[in-house]
Amino acid sequence: MTTISAITVALVLILTGCNGGKKDDPVSLPEKRISVDEVRLKDLNGQAINLGKYKGKTIFLNFWATWCKPCKDEMPSIERAQKMLLDENIVFLVASGESAEAITEFKTNNGYPFSYTQIENSEELDILALPTTFIFDASGTLVFSEMGSRQWDEDKNIDLIRKIINKNDSSFL
Repeated sequence: MTTISAITVALVLILTGCNGGKKDDPVSLPEKRISVDEVRLKDLNGQAINLGKYKGKTIFLNFWATWCKPCKDEMPSIERAQKMLLDENIVFLVASGESAEAITEFKTNNGYPFSYTQIENSEELDILALPTTFIFDASGTLVFSEMGSRQWDEDKNIDLIRKIINKNDSSFL
């Protein structure tokens, strides 16, 4: 990423980011249909993550930052949702554009049992505010995309995730 691109993305995130608005809508549909294959993540050791290893699983991917208060406020509900859906066919990932050191420090100080990753191409994915959550169905298609925080452990949100996992009810589409 060029310096100008990095500065532009940073300014957009600062000006529009940390969209803390809670959502009362039952669902938000992605404006842009993307595949999970378009998301470039790496682990905190700098190794690329092949999201193809989750083929057949629903992927809950939350984009956040250590400095984003709404992101941090949302994390306990993501942790509870992850526990509630422990026996389901889903993987939870959290991704930040920050350094591995900053993410590791946050992980150590907060103790959330997440799979922490670094996002490499947030600008290509049109992530303009934090937090943003993507949910990919088992085929790797983005079926949910939303800027802003939610209480992910609320019944309506757990039901939404289960519908995506089970694909037995397409009323969310």
